[in-house]
Amino acid sequence: MAAQFTDANFDELLKSNRLVVADFWAEWCGPCRMVGPIIEELAEAYKDKVLIGKVDVDENNDLAARYGIRNIPTVLFFKDGQLVDKQVGAGPRPMFEAKINALL
Repeated sequence: MAAQFTDANFDELLKSNRLVVADFWAEWCGPCRMVGPIIEELAEAYKDKVLIGKVDVDENNDLAARYGIRNIPTVLFFKDGQLVDKQVGAGPRPMFEAKINALL
């Protein structure tokens, strides 16, 4: 299951020695509902290697503003605490897997 990333816990999670993948989404967003199940599947498939979670932009305005999230879904990829890749908009699971595998 994907972790819940929030304004309060995100900085601490970025200190993880694992790749961190953050899905910025909202309940009312149709494309987010398409990406959501993919994120959940990836969180399970990569649970030992990658910290994958979701950021509800309606409840975590500070994080959305910090990373300039203007369109959702937006998935950000962090390695060693640094933003290294992003995907704006929905996409298929193989595309997300390719991005993750390239960063591992």
